[in-house]
Amino acid sequence: MIYTVTLNPSVDYIVEVEQFELGSLNRTVADTKFPGGKGINVSRVMKRLAVESNALGFIGGFTGKFVEDFLNLEKIPSNFVKVSGDTRINIKLKTEVESEINGLGPNISEDQLTEFFEIFQKMTREDIVVLAGSIPGTLPSSIYKEIIAVCKEKEIKVVADVSGDALKEVISEKPYLIKPNHHELGELFNTEIQSVEEALVYGKKLVKQGVKHVIVSLAEKGALLITENNSYVANVPKGKVLNSVGAGDSVVGGFISAISKDYSIEEAFKIGVAAGSATAFSMELCTKQKIEELLPYIEVNEVKGEER
Repeated sequence: MIYTVTLNPSVDYIVEVEQFELGSLNRTVADTKFPGGKGINVSRVMKRLAVESNALGFIGGFTGKFVEDFLNLEKIPSNFVKVSGDTRINIKLKTEVESEINGLGPNISEDQLTEFFEIFQKMTREDIVVLAGSIPGTLPSSIYKEIIAVCKEKEIKVVADVSGDALKEVISEKPYLIKPNHHELGELFNTEIQSVEEALVYGKKLVKQGVKHVIVSLAEKGALLITENNSYVANVPKGKVLNSVGAGDSVVGGFISAISKDYSIEEAFKIGVAAGSATAFSMELCTKQKIEELLPYIEVNEVKGEER
């Protein structure tokens, strides 16, 4: 089973306003609600690619029930620890430019944290754990490292789609896959990354540190996959970007879905890039049909780079 971990899920309230004026009454032209959180997005993308997963994390209140009911409707199993506060609401404002207001999230007690860790004790070495998203301030900053330690004991593969200090911590634990974008990769090395060539140099450094696979997304410049023996670059297909939320999560969902079906690493990378692009070109997460439409327009080529 693939388990996705979303420590701080949300209800994403997506609001479209034609012309937003700060300090004035603005009326929406469209709005909708979805369960949010990077791990949940990964689960939803995998479901669309006919791969089962189990969503883990903490939920509470009427907003938590919305998240759980929504996943039930999409037939995605979940095993959330229930907390007393409300799951947060994140506002995604779509107007001339995208803006976001993210909530804090509920408090989590020691007992609830213990209940959460008990779930990992039941996993086996055939399982995969996907850690995705930020760590809420109500949890210890070392929680991802602690989860990976439990997974290591059981020889469980760990995928980490995280950023900032959490990314620095998980790298030292040598996960199966990480997926920084070029900005996040640059932050790790206190530099600025502008090109595929530069991303390749620093991605290789992470593989040398023990990370099994590194996918670096470079927006319109494509994406890189770096492994111990080979590196690949993929273009992104042309299209109008409608929604950047969830595009990176879709790359992870597409890639892991393909790996779980024993696709080659190049094919899995291609499907991941197609899934990310399909979400970016949609108002919501990608569909299987949209992914299949884009696949013929994506080329994956091996790339060599000089060591520095």
